[in-house]
Amino acid sequence: MVAEQKIENTISNIVLTRPFYSNVDSNEEYKTPNIIIRIFSLFKNIRPGSDITSFKMPPIFSLPKSHLQCYAESVCAMNQDVLGNCSEGKSPLERMIRVVAWSISTARPLLYGATPFNPVLGETHHVSRGTLNVLLEQVSHHPPVSALHATDESNKVELVWCQHYALKLRGTYIEAANYSKRRLYLWEKGESYVMNFPNLIIKMFPIPGCEYAGDVKIKCEESGLEAVISYKTNSLLSFGGNNRAIKGKIIESFSSKVLYEVSGHWDRTVTIKDTNNGKVKVIYDATEVVSGLRAPTLKNAEELSQTESAVIWAGVSRGILAKEWDKAGEAKKRIEEKERELVKRRNSSGETWVAKHFNVSYSEENGWDSSPKEKYVPPAPIVYTT
Repeated sequence: MVAEQKIENTISNIVLTRPFYSNVDSNEEYKTPNIIIRIFSLFKNIRPGSDITSFKMPPIFSLPKSHLQCYAESVCAMNQDVLGNCSEGKSPLERMIRVVAWSISTARPLLYGATPFNPVLGETHHVSRGTLNVLLEQVSHHPPVSALHATDESNKVELVWCQHYALKLRGTYIEAANYSKRRLYLWEKGESYVMNFPNLIIKMFPIPGCEYAGDVKIKCEESGLEAVISYKTNSLLSFGGNNRAIKGKIIESFSSKVLYEVSGHWDRTVTIKDTNNGKVKVIYDATEVVSGLRAPTLKNAEELSQTESAVIWAGVSRGILAKEWDKAGEAKKRIEEKERELVKRRNSSGETWVAKHFNVSYSEENGWDSSPKEKYVPPAPIVYTT
């Protein structure tokens, strides 16, 4: 009876929302408060050039979800199985094209003026979509480092990545330098693809907005193919015609021969052009992939972990959605105080925290990295419908 009551309370307490993206769907469920007021409140507390990675954002700046949930959305929340389709390519070149499309699909048009919660140490998020099972864990809090492992036994696909970023205030914009390491394995094809992710630019003046910038390199050692995709951004004054544009190429590593030219906009459509015959085809359409997405659902409350993001941040998320900022702030404060107390206990006892699901490493030369402790990710209690 007590166990049943606990499950009922869990179901009623957790908050699961659909992805919130700009210029895709109307966001009636959640809208950011007045931008100008929040921007000026930031300048009272931070200085240009300062490291704001550990800056405590008040709930009025927050999305009603954790970074771990947002990372999972970029893998699970889509109308097409872009990841599973990577293994369906009949040739190494066709598979590389599909991997390029999948990589682009993980760049989502973020809402301006709201950021996900910085996960607490040991926080997890476990979610499934069809036969794809995804597990994330926060393996470091300062600096923030997240590890992800996803397996799809049906499509013979595995994804491993370690996500680490650092925020810097650059005058009129904030730069989120991304040190992501992503590895995609196509088991049946015996291929592995290593790639990074672009930096995020959050512009405050003169036109507020979020854009990705920088080069993404994708390399497959087994096939000898690689791709370079450049995410373009407008000038710092927001003038110019490069809004969310990308440009790149797919090449043969050993000969440096360009096989395909890549162009388009990552939040709209992306095409490739065959350099041999000039034929052009669409490889990614953001509208088809990320529009009309629904919230995940809780399928099995008994398997829900107490370290699950949706459980930890439930009170804060409810307060944000209801615009009850004081209640959201109190709930956030309780989480932060509990985290500080756990750190204090570990320090006083000499205990070293160890990640539950990942092996974690760090070196000055290679930065942060992670590898999963288990070969497969089991089905999750939280699911996206296909």
